[in-house]
Amino acid sequence: MTDPIHWGVLGAANFARKTMAPAIHNASGAVLAALATSTPAKADPFRALQPDLAVHDSYEALLADPGIEAVYIPLPNALHVEWAEKAARAGKHVLCEKPIGLSLADIDRLIALRDETGLLIAEAYMIPHHPQWQMAREMVQGGAIGDLLHIEGYFTFRLQDDGNIRLDPALGGGVTRDIGVYTLGSARLVTGQEPANVVSRFGWQGGVDVSARIWADFGGATCSIYMSMAAPNRQVMTFHGREGFVELVAPFNPVTHREASLRLVRADGEERLTRFPNARQYVAQVEAFGRTLREGADYPVPLEFSRGTQAALEAAFAGAQGD
Repeated sequence: MTDPIHWGVLGAANFARKTMAPAIHNASGAVLAALATSTPAKADPFRALQPDLAVHDSYEALLADPGIEAVYIPLPNALHVEWAEKAARAGKHVLCEKPIGLSLADIDRLIALRDETGLLIAEAYMIPHHPQWQMAREMVQGGAIGDLLHIEGYFTFRLQDDGNIRLDPALGGGVTRDIGVYTLGSARLVTGQEPANVVSRFGWQGGVDVSARIWADFGGATCSIYMSMAAPNRQVMTFHGREGFVELVAPFNPVTHREASLRLVRADGEERLTRFPNARQYVAQVEAFGRTLREGADYPVPLEFSRGTQAALEAAFAGAQGD
């Protein structure tokens, strides 16, 4: 891509500073070009990556910048749709943090806007860009473990900051909206199936779900998922088949959690471990976005996929049992 994409970031969120700004900076065909923040000091870590960074004192000013082609939105969940719409209306392509919407109606609005404008609007759902997940999907759908029988997933972490936005119901907080896109979404990604017969149980605190247990069927397979914001860090997804199983370690936050790996264990005793020490899913995500814009490649995570995961999350809330 000889013509790099100039990116702007709406807000100096910690995740943008620590993860996505470096990913944009390190991605081929991408330039970290602008940041919107009303606190000038917050721009310093971004300038350390890109000394020529343009810093705007409002989101609107960045969206009015004619030099910016695409924007990354790391704002709180409840603001995603509003600013994705404003960015697209300003003629910018949009990569927005998950969940991109809080309802099916939200995502339907964005799909309609995408189709109306011809712009790329996508959720920053990074795991399909990681070779660990590409391998898992190929193995499960390709029959490497035989007929799928059961999916088991754990994603837990201990949130110790009482002021974290994940604990604010007004901002779309809660563990299911925060990381259910990973657990339920990855089951959808690997199987190509939609969940049915969804039953759930939540642990509530201050108006948000701090833990969730979800059971569902994916085709002929059962599924059990546990998520928590009040438990030690654990990230494992396992796909059990009649002829073996596939286990993914560090499936959602490789590198920061631990090294990503995939273990295939077959019923005949064969075992194969694949490690992914150098894969960088956020960089790959930015580069995939660029290939869609510059080469017309299909984007791996269209809004229709995000809509399917939102439907799964809504089914989980609708299927809640007594707590």
